[in-house]
Amino acid sequence: MLYEVITKRTPQQAGQALETAAQKHQFGVLTIHNLPETMAKKGVEFSKECLIYEVCNPVQAKKVLEANPSISTALPCRIAVFEEGNHTKLSTIKPTAMLALFGNPELDPVAREVEQTIVSMMNEAAGE
Repeated sequence: MLYEVITKRTPQQAGQALETAAQKHQFGVLTIHNLPETMAKKGVEFSKECLIYEVCNPVQAKKVLEANPSISTALPCRIAVFEEGNHTKLSTIKPTAMLALFGNPELDPVAREVEQTIVSMMNEAAGE
């Protein structure tokens, strides 16, 4: 259900590389959630570095949304970049697993294509 990759890069370095990879693969970064900053604004201390990237390919999103507008609850795709121990991890829920929850098997090819692209983007961001 999850795809994860470990890198020796810092979360910031991995995030920058992810932004570059996303652009290369025609995905846009819609927003970046900086969890420690967001939680601090709410009065909650969270000391680990954690960035959540919302990424989207509008052509692919249109295909799935036209088939089932409820899929909008699972969009955009999210990739987390966070500290774990002495390394950085990139993690995402596989689009194939996510779309399977909606019961539209005709969208399997789209989910596989998006998943392959996200995996490539994450591997590039990790420096692999």
